[in-house]
Amino acid sequence: MKKKLFIAILSMLVLMISLCTQVKADDMKSYTQPFQNSTQTLSGKSVSDNTYFTKIDYWDVKKATLNLSYQVSQIADDQTSDITVSINGVKFYSFRPEIKDGVQTKQIDIPLNLIKGANNLKIYGQILNKSDKSTVSVQTPANWLTIYEESNVNFQYNLKQPDYYLKSFYNHFSGADTISFGQSVIAVPQQPSDAELSAATYALTGVTRTIATDTDKVRILPYNDGRVKDADYRVIIAKYDNLPKNYKSKFSVDKLKNRGCLRLVYSKNKYTLIITALDDEMLQKATRFMANTELMTETKKPVKYVSSKTATYMSSLHYDGSYQLTNQGATLTGSGHHEETFFVALPASQSNSYGSKVKLSLKYSKNLNFNNSLATVYINNRNISSYKLTKDNADNDELTFNIPNNMKIGSGFSVRVAFDLEPSQITKSDNSETPWAAINTNSKIFVKSIEKNDILFSNYPSLFIRNNTYSNLAVVKPRKMTTNDFEALSNIFNLIGIYAKSNTGKIEFYSQQPDDETLKNSNVIVLGTPSQNSMIKNLNDKLYFQYNKKYTSFISNEKLSIEYDYGKTMGTAQLLRSPYNDKRGMLVVTGITSKDVYLASTQINYQKTIVEHGGDAIVVDNDNNIYNYRFKKKADLDKKVSLKQTIHKNTKLIIYLVIALIFVALLAAAIFMVLWKNNLLRKDKNNEKK
Repeated sequence: MKKKLFIAILSMLVLMISLCTQVKADDMKSYTQPFQNSTQTLSGKSVSDNTYFTKIDYWDVKKATLNLSYQVSQIADDQTSDITVSINGVKFYSFRPEIKDGVQTKQIDIPLNLIKGANNLKIYGQILNKSDKSTVSVQTPANWLTIYEESNVNFQYNLKQPDYYLKSFYNHFSGADTISFGQSVIAVPQQPSDAELSAATYALTGVTRTIATDTDKVRILPYNDGRVKDADYRVIIAKYDNLPKNYKSKFSVDKLKNRGCLRLVYSKNKYTLIITALDDEMLQKATRFMANTELMTETKKPVKYVSSKTATYMSSLHYDGSYQLTNQGATLTGSGHHEETFFVALPASQSNSYGSKVKLSLKYSKNLNFNNSLATVYINNRNISSYKLTKDNADNDELTFNIPNNMKIGSGFSVRVAFDLEPSQITKSDNSETPWAAINTNSKIFVKSIEKNDILFSNYPSLFIRNNTYSNLAVVKPRKMTTNDFEALSNIFNLIGIYAKSNTGKIEFYSQQPDDETLKNSNVIVLGTPSQNSMIKNLNDKLYFQYNKKYTSFISNEKLSIEYDYGKTMGTAQLLRSPYNDKRGMLVVTGITSKDVYLASTQINYQKTIVEHGGDAIVVDNDNNIYNYRFKKKADLDKKVSLKQTIHKNTKLIIYLVIALIFVALLAAAIFMVLWKNNLLRKDKNNEKK
């Protein structure tokens, strides 16, 4: 009997342990963080590639794996290669890849004790000669190592539950994994007021400016959408009278007088931040508080009241065009060709103009053949310039490389620094750690930029951004919002939020066409179908893709022939010069159905999609065929600004022309004086008198 009891108890213990283990396994989460770098092809005996990734503070990481996607090519039969990986300056793994065609993958476990919040991962490669049982580093000019952008780091982790205050909630709500898993949503009434939508948009853009990936977004959805119920982290935005009953009971009307409130509620394993007020002004003030990352991450309490005196604006971050290339420095050792690559991200609404430059702070060994040792800079794999190293400056060399003013470098680009280090005495082996070159931490790139001035999708949404914030946006929405309309709105402001670095701008929503004074002073976004947004009918003759008289289909134009039934299945996004003010822009996103409107918005939701479009009209059909057109011959929004930019862009040429004109004037004056002195001009006058 005792034996049976013992076996029964033991079986129960085993079952409980098994269940606990299963629960822990089920709780384990997996998140893959892609690298920001584009595909890099590297040449030289010894090469390296830098990339960065982050570990979120509420992760209890159990395993981290580097998934390396690479290709090794153009290596001779008597050669092999060696790849080494380091994190935060500590080398932890080396291997010799197979010499074969095609892309190879390698999974490498990253030591957890080396991982910090922000991490620098570096991949080194070198080519070796096979010589009996020994190996010797050799030089090759070939592009032998390619690191593909599909490389990533995967985390296996458990979640640390949020503490019961706004800071912790916000960290989880804005976390890359939470957003990627669709667990962060912003909810509003099923048919929100214009002010409630404005408030929700402030909150949305405040979060999206912190999103690091180009594949995920936070949505604005109505209360009754199932995704709101399923989400673990929700922000509910509504005036007090429009709150659901279960949330109304959390607030005192007396305490809401002349104030807005942010209140965190935990129920049924869901975290809900309720933002409410009695009036429109205080509701928007409270959501501007949420749109300020600094304020949210400083608030260690579950309830925050906001009044008209509360400072909610973000701190001013002055962009001076200077970007540090590396915060750790880099040292390259051995003779031959070496490369170091850095990735730089530019702020939005800026483009490269005359005067941009790369400044390198270097140190290098003195045992070089300085006749043949060089430093070369590449921007996005384009050779900018080379500089011969000198012995006199070996201990502290400052090099400046000018970036061509006509070079488009985009919002994210790579800076590659290549060294050709030839020793003063060439030997058969260079296995010693000399010669060497080091890139110091005060190396920078200076991008002298100007705000763009084109009404084209290549400049969208920059034309709606001024001084790093929204530039008086008037949004004319459908009378009755559908799920597709909410999705389209989320797409549009996801991208605008990424570009807006401040929460001080103005976004106003309208359910019908605003008055002419408002339209004159605003950049305008018009969203919806002709049946739900009458302003689209009023604008029809101004559109590049116009509707027929019954508004049942798009009609053909000079760019595209449109069959009647096909015209019913199109969505369009069109950038116009505002008919109400030719110095303002207008975006019209429209289609016969709300689904068509949503499809058009999918091309203006992320940076990776908008860069595919350089015209002023986008067409998307129900089969997901995408077309891009340009109708405007002159795309300048403000001719005065355009003239100023043209002068700025061609400053050097203008200086040369002025010098040439002065020289011609002086030459003409000298000729005149010579002729006058020799009475040649006066003789002609005397002849005339006779």
